[in-house]
Amino acid sequence: MKSAADTAPPPTLATRPRADDLARETRQLRVLLADDNETNSLVIEDYLQSHGYAVVIARNGIEALEQIQIEPPDIVLMDIQMPGMDGLEATRRVRADPGLRALPIIALTALAMPGDRERCLEAGADAYFTKPISLRTLLDALEQHLHKTDSTKQAG
Repeated sequence: MKSAADTAPPPTLATRPRADDLARETRQLRVLLADDNETNSLVIEDYLQSHGYAVVIARNGIEALEQIQIEPPDIVLMDIQMPGMDGLEATRRVRADPGLRALPIIALTALAMPGDRERCLEAGADAYFTKPISLRTLLDALEQHLHKTDSTKQAG
């Protein structure tokens, strides 16, 4: 008796995965999580890792910029209020680098103040969320921005 795999038609150019799709499937997408709160970082890191992402942690804006220079991530989750260099300044510096302008940055903040959303978007964040944020909502936003980045790369 033949299995479904034995009777399936051979892949055609239209149904065969593209080379860049295969590369993405074989490489873990890298998330830079810049957050000085250890508990938040551990919870988000565990959740994203359980969904197949590689997560690198930075505790402030300076560490985030250093990590981006060492190995640019696929996306950044940037806490806004961190010691040393805050997330707004780190985001501005990322956006000032022509090679990093397309890097998706999702701003996160626990102490939302009036005007924070606008300041984050003006600094160059692609999205803004207040904490606590549902992990599912965060994952959905992350995947939406990664998909948008992939579409831009494929179109270009």
